[in-house]
Amino acid sequence: MRNVTPNGNFPLSLVGTIVAFAVFLVLNAFVIINPGQAGVLSVLGKAQDGALLEGFHIKPPFITNVDVYDVTVQKFEVPAESSTKDLQDLSARFAINFRLDPVEVVTIRRTQGTLQNIVAKIIAPQTQESFKIAAAKRTVEEAITKRTELKRDFDDALDTRLKKYGIIVLDTSVVDLNFSAEFSKAVEEKQIAEQRAQRAIYVAQEAEQQAQADVNRAKGKAEAQRLLAETLKAQGGELVLEKEAIEAWREGGAQMPNVLVMGEKGGSVPFLFNLGDAAK
Repeated sequence: MRNVTPNGNFPLSLVGTIVAFAVFLVLNAFVIINPGQAGVLSVLGKAQDGALLEGFHIKPPFITNVDVYDVTVQKFEVPAESSTKDLQDLSARFAINFRLDPVEVVTIRRTQGTLQNIVAKIIAPQTQESFKIAAAKRTVEEAITKRTELKRDFDDALDTRLKKYGIIVLDTSVVDLNFSAEFSKAVEEKQIAEQRAQRAIYVAQEAEQQAQADVNRAKGKAEAQRLLAETLKAQGGELVLEKEAIEAWREGGAQMPNVLVMGEKGGSVPFLFNLGDAAK
C-alpha cells in the first residue's frame, strides 16, 4: 500500500523529495562571504569579473562555483641568494607579511590559482630578484654596516614587483643574513688587526704622555737649579764686599773702621759707613 497525503493526492515520498530538492536549490542559490575573505564566482568553470566581497551573494545553482580567498595578513619565510658589488656571495632569509588585494582576487584566480601557487610562483622568485637588486648596489662590507639601507632597497623593489600581481606587502624582516666562509674569516682577521692597531695607538699615546711628563719634570728641575745658582751667585757677591771692608779697616791704621752695614733683614745690598765721619 502506498503512503499518501491526507487528501490522497500525492505520495508522501514525493513530497519529501520535492522539499529536499527545494532546500538544496535554496542552499546553492547564494553564498556568504565572511569578513577577511573575498570570493571568485565561476560559471561553468569560467571566472566571472568582479570579486565577491564580504556579505550575502546570490548565484545560479548547479553551474556555478565560488573560490574563497583569505585576504587577511599572511606570513611566509622565503630564502634568497645574491652577489654583492664586489662579487661576494650573500644569502638571506626574509619573513614577509602580505595580504591579497580583495579587488584583485579574480585576476589572481585566473593567473595563479591557489595561495600555495602564489607563494611558490610569485612571492619566492620576486623576493629573489628584489634581493639581487638591493645587494648589487653595495659591497659585502656595506651590506653589514648599512643593513638598514639594504632592507629599505629590498622593500622598495619587492613592493613594486608584487603590487602588480595584486599582492600587498605589509612588512618584511631579515631573519638571517649569511656571508661566505672566506669573507667571514677575512672580517675576523680585520677585526683582530684593528684591535691590535688600536692597542698600538693607545701604547704610543701613553708613551708620548709619559715622555711629556718627563720633559716637564726636567724643565722644572732645570728651573730650580737656575734659581739656586742665581741665589748662590748673589750671596757670593755679598761675601766679597764684606771681605773688602775688613781689609780696608786693617790697612787704615788710626782711622776709624768703616762698618759694613747690610740691608734690612740681611738684604743683599751692603754699604760702608765711616764711624769717624759720624763722630764729626
